[in-house]
Amino acid sequence: MTIRRHPLGAPLLALLFILSGCVRAPVQSRHLYSPLILISIDGYRADYIERGLSPNLAALARNGVRATAMKPAFPTLTFPNHYTIVTGLYPDHHGIVNNRFLDPLTGAKFVYNDPKTTSDPHWWGGEPLWVSVERQGKQAATMFWPGSDVAIDGVRPEHWRQFDGTVTPDQRVDQLLHWLDLPRGQRPDFATLYFEQVDHAGHGYGPDSPQVNAALREIDAALGRLIAGLKRRGLFASANIVVVSDHGMTATSPDRLVVLDRILDMRDADVITAGVLADLAAKPGHAREVDAALLRPHAHMRCWNKSQVPARLHYGSNARIPPILCLADDGWLIETRKYLDRPNHHISNGEHGYDNDDPAMRALFVAEGPAFRRGIVVPEFDNVDVYPLLARILGIRPEPNDGDLRTVSGMLAP
Repeated sequence: MTIRRHPLGAPLLALLFILSGCVRAPVQSRHLYSPLILISIDGYRADYIERGLSPNLAALARNGVRATAMKPAFPTLTFPNHYTIVTGLYPDHHGIVNNRFLDPLTGAKFVYNDPKTTSDPHWWGGEPLWVSVERQGKQAATMFWPGSDVAIDGVRPEHWRQFDGTVTPDQRVDQLLHWLDLPRGQRPDFATLYFEQVDHAGHGYGPDSPQVNAALREIDAALGRLIAGLKRRGLFASANIVVVSDHGMTATSPDRLVVLDRILDMRDADVITAGVLADLAAKPGHAREVDAALLRPHAHMRCWNKSQVPARLHYGSNARIPPILCLADDGWLIETRKYLDRPNHHISNGEHGYDNDDPAMRALFVAEGPAFRRGIVVPEFDNVDVYPLLARILGIRPEPNDGDLRTVSGMLAP
């Protein structure tokens, strides 16, 4: 068989393709190092990419794989969904059932932003990817990710940082690039990168605010910094980059409140959490009154006994979930008079946690790299399916999970 060569020569031809931005550089043998980088942009609603404020992300989507949306697990909250993505387990099965919840056996409280509680490994079920990576002879590095600073089953990533919101997006990128510069045997095969700025802006000012748009630009610039750093190191051609979000965002208002006191005698129940999803437990001897008040139709709110939560939500069997759940309609919040009477009470301008069928809760999925097909858009899929996909790319044995690789295998390169 005769191989025809281009008159310019293969190296020059490849260089011209790279400079044109049309394709990645071919992966040479010296670039067999192929890290998988999982990036979360917290609160990046699926349709934000259409605003034209994320050019680096859009370029990855254009050259790789983009999902029309990714469906988060219920409840559509930060800690449950981040841990679902890296375990492939629904919150019902990994145990991080909310951002705040109680252990019914000990009375201990999990609070997402309290390191004294989140650092306790007993809360975290399942086996996250970084633990599997380490146990199966590879290296992991986590530049923030819920659960990644905990010694889960006695294992931490080879490289990790305690979460610190004062670390800027650029500093996070630079830390990751530093880890990628380490010698063979120390540099990560799997790395995470986490940004919360879009989520914070959405809560503070609403999803359609100039502040959210500014945060989109800021995080896209950090993504551009990462891409440029990978290119300088000759790693962009061989790296697989997966960008996700945990949930979307919808506008809320003090004018859209369900006040529980108008429905229920508050002396009959304990309110464990409120907001988008209210968790309640009847006080001893008052179950009949509480059920009669809550388990009936309400304007702007649905309530269930935990055993009656719709099966499609995959939620309600875990002991950490209280007996009664009330879920607000899109854009509404559930509060108590006690909370609203506080002088310093706060009602966000944007929220999440709603039904995962709500279009405003749809999350982001973009992937680009040699493991993925190029230039395709795939239908929406559940975020539990990300875990088996990442395990396949890493070449590690997945732990038992709720995901289905068949749903997402079509995005992998032949």
